[in-house]
Amino acid sequence: MSFVKEFWEFLKVRKKYWLLPIIIVLALFGVLIVLTQGSAVAPFIYTIF
Repeated sequence: MSFVKEFWEFLKVRKKYWLLPIIIVLALFGVLIVLTQGSAVAPFIYTIF
């Protein structure tokens, strides 16, 4: 959690709020790939990329 707190402080100080949606979308895609890795949906998910 310290990484998230430090990253949030960086965004506030540097006024880089536009990075937040990009990081969230990348994290969601990562979680989606990890969760569907062993399922029957995996081949369909990988065709998106």
